[in-house]
Amino acid sequence: MKIRDWDRSLKVRLVGEFFMNTSYWMVFPFLAIYFAEEFGKGTAGLLLIVSQVFSVAANLIGGYCADRFGRRRMLVIASIAQGAAFLLFAFANSPWFDSAALGFVAFTIAGMCSSLYWPASQAMVADVVPEKYRSDVFAIFYTTLNIAVVVGPLIGAVLFFSFRFELLLTVAVISMILGLVLRLYTNETLSQKMQDKWAEGESAGLSKAVLGQLKEYGLIFKDRVFLLFVIAGILGAQTFMQLDLLFPIYLKESIDVQTIASFGSKEWTVTGETSFGFLLSENGLLVALMTVIVTRWMTKFREKWVFFLSACFYAAAMLLFPLTSLFWIFVIAMAIFTFAELMVVGIQQSFISKLAPEDMRGQYFAAASMRYTIGRMIAPVSIPMTAWFGFSWTFAILALLAVASGLVYLLMFQLFDKKASLV
Repeated sequence: MKIRDWDRSLKVRLVGEFFMNTSYWMVFPFLAIYFAEEFGKGTAGLLLIVSQVFSVAANLIGGYCADRFGRRRMLVIASIAQGAAFLLFAFANSPWFDSAALGFVAFTIAGMCSSLYWPASQAMVADVVPEKYRSDVFAIFYTTLNIAVVVGPLIGAVLFFSFRFELLLTVAVISMILGLVLRLYTNETLSQKMQDKWAEGESAGLSKAVLGQLKEYGLIFKDRVFLLFVIAGILGAQTFMQLDLLFPIYLKESIDVQTIASFGSKEWTVTGETSFGFLLSENGLLVALMTVIVTRWMTKFREKWVFFLSACFYAAAMLLFPLTSLFWIFVIAMAIFTFAELMVVGIQQSFISKLAPEDMRGQYFAAASMRYTIGRMIAPVSIPMTAWFGFSWTFAILALLAVASGLVYLLMFQLFDKKASLV
């Protein structure tokens, strides 16, 4: 399915979200360093966990609201609210006021807005794209995200530590502009049948409607296949979530100034901070170039083995990182890490849409994204773990969790195949 054949709402989102994601990734990768310097590693890890507790709640609310109020409305509200949160973050780092605590509050609100945005975003794709094309569409959205991941950190590495106020203010403005663009140029994709169903539920009373949604979330997690999918995702998230948590701190401590190439009398050097920016850009560049190719390649294999081998590659990357402080070994480890990411990026969203009934797509995507929100809630524990066990043992534990994730995926597909054979 070519982009010119997409629904207009998806085309507008593709362009608008690219600019928003670029601005967001100018800031986000450096927040772990920022909070660790302001509060200390232990407190920073705890605060990041607390922020994700709020994101989990916002994520479930986002799924309910996407199915109840519509996809477009939630996208608009979440974008504008995220812009307001970054505006508050900018004020907390302004020439007139400086407060890391207020910055943390603003960051938490921005994370909650992102959690509100995501279920409606995924459900909109499932609404308008036939099942056989969904993997490709999800992969293209992921590609544009990672082009932003290439550009954003390179700019942010320069601006975040020197021009933080101006940078945060820019992110705020871009998020608000996206909300306005979505309001003016996208259409509601929630079907009229589903809107009528929700209208009938509203007439029964708001409290009964909310209780009904809580029961439906309960039903989702009684689906053992889906429950195992979420558990495996939470375990696996402990590895790939370290990209912007443990990795920047580890690189900062393991690399002071290192020469990575020389030509005659000319030498190129990196520090811990700049090496992280390069590695993050490597990740984004590989994803931008290879997502669609690898996704189409992976569709030729059984999903079960794709998920399992992806987990094994994540484990290999985790074991390779702490073996040395050489920058070029980090480059190889990041390539392995990125390939593990690419293996499942398209097919996992398509797999969720297979499991989700039409009238519960928003809630299924919201519940599925708990892999990330709960995973991110737990992942910051790795930061104080380095003080308890050291970096090598911390990375080894993360590798074991990745392998455990792969084994849970195998169990999930065993149940999924059995369930499919009974239908």
